[in-house]
Amino acid sequence: MLSVSNLAAAYGDSQVLFDISFEIGQGEAVTLLGRNGMGKTTTVSTIMGLLKPRHGIVRFEDVVISGRKPYQIASAGIGLVPEGRQVFPTLTVEENLYATSASRFGPPKWTLDKVYELFPRLKERRGNLGSQLSGGEQQMLAIGRALATNPKLLILDEATEGLSPQMRAEIWSCLKALRADRQAILVIDKNVDALTAFADRHVVIEKGRVRWTGTSAELAADPTVKERFLHV
Repeated sequence: MLSVSNLAAAYGDSQVLFDISFEIGQGEAVTLLGRNGMGKTTTVSTIMGLLKPRHGIVRFEDVVISGRKPYQIASAGIGLVPEGRQVFPTLTVEENLYATSASRFGPPKWTLDKVYELFPRLKERRGNLGSQLSGGEQQMLAIGRALATNPKLLILDEATEGLSPQMRAEIWSCLKALRADRQAILVIDKNVDALTAFADRHVVIEKGRVRWTGTSAELAADPTVKERFLHV
């Protein structure tokens, strides 16, 4: 579904990504792992067209999307839950969801009612402004807003950052439901144990380079990966 090949990117003269390569298959859940500042968010930004690649190719469903504008990449079927949530603070929950709702690939799977079914708390707070929600509720809204675009691939950058244990558990429960429904997912998060239980495969990044890739079973069986690349 998604193929990233030899992707390089820079901020001005400072190169941040060096030949990043990985793939995500149909219905697969893949993680980007690494310490802070290693290039995970930059990788997502480059995939989404928010940062122009220096070289390399990103393909989505065998179509080259690298170099396209962000709205064109989103229209191709990639939904982003950005780091920091970035919900519209002066719109209500329902207005946030309506603002991004789209049906580009036939009858929509994710309607307003389906989003509320996944996140009952959002239905309870449908009239509240984005700025009136807790951090966990904002994250639910950010995920719901991305699902409202009816994406083929869902990307989550820092899926549970800054949330209470209870809210983290709710988010993981919802993500597992999406996973069971064969939603293709690329996720960044610091909870390696939760990611290992959740995802099919993992891509470990250090200083803008892919240092290790493997399955959850391989990651669990090799504690040196965590020691070398993930522990602070």
